Amino acid sequence: MSWFWLALLSAALSAAAAITQKKVLFRMEALDFSWLLSLLTLLLSLPLFVLVDYSRVTPEALFVLFGKNILGALAFYCVMQSIRRLELSSALPMMTLTPGIVAVAAWPLLGEALRGMELLGMLLLLIGTYLMEMVKGKSIWHPFSVYLRSPHHKYITAALLLFAATSILDKVLLTDLRMGPVPLVAFQHAFNVLVFAAFMLIMRRPLRPARAVVAPVLPWIALVGVMTLGYRFAQVEAVALAPVALVLAVKRTSVFMAAMVGGSLFEESALARKAVAIVLLLAGALCIVGL
Repeated sequence: MSWFWLALLSAALSAAAAITQKKVLFRMEALDFSWLLSLLTLLLSLPLFVLVDYSRVTPEALFVLFGKNILGALAFYCVMQSIRRLELSSALPMMTLTPGIVAVAAWPLLGEALRGMELLGMLLLLIGTYLMEMVKGKSIWHPFSVYLRSPHHKYITAALLLFAATSILDKVLLTDLRMGPVPLVAFQHAFNVLVFAAFMLIMRRPLRPARAVVAPVLPWIALVGVMTLGYRFAQVEAVALAPVALVLAVKRTSVFMAAMVGGSLFEESALARKAVAIVLLLAGALCIVGL
């Protein structure tokens, strides 16, 4: 399977996971959900440890992966906080900027320069994201100021920067440190449990949330766990085959899918305008992948 279809599969699973997460987060705190999800994804990942080629797993790679997991866990928690407090179609569009940030950072760090058509795609992603945040009656600067003034949007801004850093570290792990996709995903989910357990202890939250809260949503959390394992593995496989910025550009189509489908399901506002923005966002993604 080519990197493009792997990235697109990752996007579809990620969008489905985001919609399901929104449903669960109506009933649970973001940190409790993140902790339980890390446990379930580790359980689902246990068979991968049998497939790991341990000769390719070095102490240096594990150290980098653990550091990446701390950043990734913080980013995931920030996204869950935003999804819980904002409409999906408002919380997620900012994530489409990740490929642009990664492209700028990956050029000097990884030597992955982008061509003219790909840069045009990045510009279309920016314009589409701008239209997503326009509000009737507000100034033209509102789409920019909302991320500076809204405490809820600051979670997305933090996640954007953190995910850009973890995406570059994924490429370093897969290329420079030659850690294969299977051990990367397996150990990532093991480290996630340790990181979120530490977060729970720091925030003085019980590691066993109330059964009355967990029981009704446990099947949904399990479903999110399956989809999370799927989209992470597909993304890592794609990054092993193509420049990380291109993979993320396709992966971020999950934002478009979740915004429209989730927006309809949860009866969110201004979907017609956001649909126009999504056309631009999709055009940007197509330019980036050269289609």
